[in-house]
Amino acid sequence: MINLRIKYVVIFILVLLLIGTIIIFYHQEKPNINEVIEQSIIEQEETTIIKEEEENTQNENIIEEEESAPEQLKEMIVDSVIHAVDFFLKKEVDIVAIGDSLTQGVGDHTNQGGYVGILDQTINHEKKIVSFENFGKAGNRTDQLLKRLDEPEISSAIKNSDIILMTIGANDIMQVAKENFTKLTYDLFATERIHYENRLDEIFVKIKNLNPNTHIYLLGIYNPFEKYFGEIKELDLIVNDWNHTSRSVTKTFEKATFIPIKDLFENTTKNLFSDDNFHPNRIGYHRMAERVLEYLTTVDEG
Repeated sequence: MINLRIKYVVIFILVLLLIGTIIIFYHQEKPNINEVIEQSIIEQEETTIIKEEEENTQNENIIEEEESAPEQLKEMIVDSVIHAVDFFLKKEVDIVAIGDSLTQGVGDHTNQGGYVGILDQTINHEKKIVSFENFGKAGNRTDQLLKRLDEPEISSAIKNSDIILMTIGANDIMQVAKENFTKLTYDLFATERIHYENRLDEIFVKIKNLNPNTHIYLLGIYNPFEKYFGEIKELDLIVNDWNHTSRSVTKTFEKATFIPIKDLFENTTKNLFSDDNFHPNRIGYHRMAERVLEYLTTVDEG
């Protein structure tokens, strides 16, 4: 039963990722055509009015929160930097961001780089004290990122970095679903998680070989399908398992920190996802930026 439920969910997920959203038309026994047209016009007008009111309210909320979020982050920086002045002001700090679409900022309608861009704009609001380089690439899995670390531009940036921000793992999970959706089982995710663990360890080793003094911050994975399948605990269990693996790998290295983000997208009435219902929107990225900033401004060598 569990495996069957996962299969159905994954099939839905794949379709959702391909077409963004699914529109379902329910056809009933057709009455008189004139009645249908007249009723349709009435319903459409009512629906349009309701949708416009809802969209206006939602847009006002989004704009209000997006406008206030940078100010909240600025206030947070003031409080945090007071306790970590040396961290930011001793010298110019070089931050290199690597990983998948979350690092690239897919879903940020402003096209300003998602959470990395928000950190850049906020930290360097008055004076440039941190340099950011973003090498995020949508779709990247651990095996692909491992190869990209050999690219001269990326390896050179890592050698000169003080901090590495990394998002990776969600596409590894999706790859399991894509390759096995007709015969999907929980065990397949558990097996692939072992391979993920080994590749993630290789990524850390390669980064540390390039620059043993850089501090690696690995962001966790969230469950974008809780909104639709919150009652199916297997999906949440898979994400929790992979986050546990990410945290465990991180703990085996010096100057490495795991940053959980899954909770940021749970139990909220606010829309934190973009139109594809998979990537964060600007507000979701603001939440991620706040969480990352909290960790960056805490002196933590572990």
